[in-house]
Amino acid sequence: MGQSAEFGRFLKAMRSRLAPEQAGIAATSSGRRVPGLRREEIAYLAGVSTDYYTRLEQGRNIHPSRSVLDSVARALQLDDGERAHMINLLEHCANSKRPLPPQTARPALRQLVDAVGNVPALVLGRRTEVLAGNPLAFLLLADFPSMPLQERNLTRWIILDPRAKELFTDWKTVAAEATGALRVDVGRHPNDPEANQLVGELAVHSEHFRKWWAGHRVVTEHAGVLRMRHPVVGDLELNFEDLAPRHDPDLTLRVFTAKPGSPSADSLAMLGSFGAQEPKPATARALDETI
Repeated sequence: MGQSAEFGRFLKAMRSRLAPEQAGIAATSSGRRVPGLRREEIAYLAGVSTDYYTRLEQGRNIHPSRSVLDSVARALQLDDGERAHMINLLEHCANSKRPLPPQTARPALRQLVDAVGNVPALVLGRRTEVLAGNPLAFLLLADFPSMPLQERNLTRWIILDPRAKELFTDWKTVAAEATGALRVDVGRHPNDPEANQLVGELAVHSEHFRKWWAGHRVVTEHAGVLRMRHPVVGDLELNFEDLAPRHDPDLTLRVFTAKPGSPSADSLAMLGSFGAQEPKPATARALDETI
């Protein structure tokens, strides 16, 4: 799909979610057949002509200035993550057809993942491809090393695997946020064929994903809390933190931790002990070398 068209679709989705009263516009029932503000109302709030804003939303080949984008972002009441995504949809268009280099986790990064073996840790690439992880992460979530190469994707697993729906207490929230994070990634790399293939697969097999994707929500949180009901150790409440190596912002180190002294910390330790007694899944190094 053309990136300029995707930019326009994003603007339209953001406009449709705004109620007139949110924008300080007197609400009238006459003439409003669809939810959200009209194009002319956003244009007025942004200080541009209706024709100019219409061309923006239609994905015409125009090049708005940063000040215009800032005004449109304010009119649409975008948060920082949404504003950054909007700019990505424009700035990455020129280079969108460049082939993306393959990704790997550097040996030092794999060693770090293995070294924090008392907590689950994953190395994620573009599209949340699972590039590496320690055994505890695979015990907590899924045995990614045993999966076919094309299925080693965290977002794909969350949305399509029935075991993920059973694992996460609030699966819909987790899956919707994963969808929003994937949209941010696609905004940075709009013509990545593997990303487009993933989006197509998820859209075919998940009605939830189709609805979330059509909403154009973006998620940029790099930390949060996950609640799980693990089949081996029961209920868990874990914090996660996403860390991006400075040398490659398309890599993410995701680490899961439990509050010290909490029942979840005890359960996580129990899961590690259970894993030590079982045949170990592939190490971070072995997984990464097959990507």
